[in-house]
Amino acid sequence: MHKLSVLSVSGLVAGLLFSPATWAESGEAPTDGQDDAQAGEIPAELLGEDGQIDVKKLQEALEAKLEWKTGTVELPGGKAKLKLSDRFRYIGPEDAAFVLENLWGNPPGPRTLGMIFPSDVGPIADDSWGVAISYSEDGYVDDDDAEDIDYDDLLKDMQESTADANQMRREQGYPAMTLVGWAEPPHYDKAAKKLYWAQELKVENDEKNTLNYDIRVLGRRGYLVLSAISSMEALQPVKTGMQDVLKFVEFNDGHRYEDFDPELDKVAAYGVGALVAGKLAAKTGLFAALAAILAKSGKLIVLAVAGIGAAIAKFFGRSKN
Repeated sequence: MHKLSVLSVSGLVAGLLFSPATWAESGEAPTDGQDDAQAGEIPAELLGEDGQIDVKKLQEALEAKLEWKTGTVELPGGKAKLKLSDRFRYIGPEDAAFVLENLWGNPPGPRTLGMIFPSDVGPIADDSWGVAISYSEDGYVDDDDAEDIDYDDLLKDMQESTADANQMRREQGYPAMTLVGWAEPPHYDKAAKKLYWAQELKVENDEKNTLNYDIRVLGRRGYLVLSAISSMEALQPVKTGMQDVLKFVEFNDGHRYEDFDPELDKVAAYGVGALVAGKLAAKTGLFAALAAILAKSGKLIVLAVAGIGAAIAKFFGRSKN
């Protein structure tokens, strides 16, 4: 059963069905109120027997428009690579922005390095989950403090900070959030220089709690950020999948942790504990507005505004890079 949630946001109809690649081709982003007649009708192949949009067909058509990559993938910037198993696939920064902002309803944010998805689950399926990738060049993170961190005390501090920020979230139009606790306590692999943990979050007025599963891979001048967001119901498949992700993401020669040169490279002003606490989340950029996880609970967002048919027709008329 494919669930549909509704997000009424003025002007997002065109955005839902225009990828950033299409904006680049046309030289301008889609605007509000584009002429429906100019856009044409919803493609017949997307309609069910009742004349309404068939969500499964829409899902398949959307997936076909995304540029999927498998196997070994060099990430933008040349600092790191993915050696994907046959259980995963990758989309680049432009398609990732389309998924995050237009399909999942997150506000526009800094460009990622792309996203990873399970091979057998699409981005708008009910049980969908994906991993957004970014890189923070804040300097070499000294991991000497990793073994001394009391993660129970750290959790209490994070819960207080989350509660204290709720007034600001509401003022900015975002729902309040509660950090329920660890869905997976922090673990640091000192040999591999990889850190992972998961949080359970309660978003105000949301029936299901949110799962935020994070990985940090330390490198010579910074670290990779890999974040998966789904509902707590998906904890087990996400947990299993993220353990696979840990194995196939790595820095390239010259950018690894052991390549650090104290004579040339900057040292970050914080250690491993700060990466978990998220006090520098604004610098990493990815999901800086975490409170605005308005729609990603494994559901497709359909916009309840006039012109959706025209927007769908426009999207499926775009060229594929």
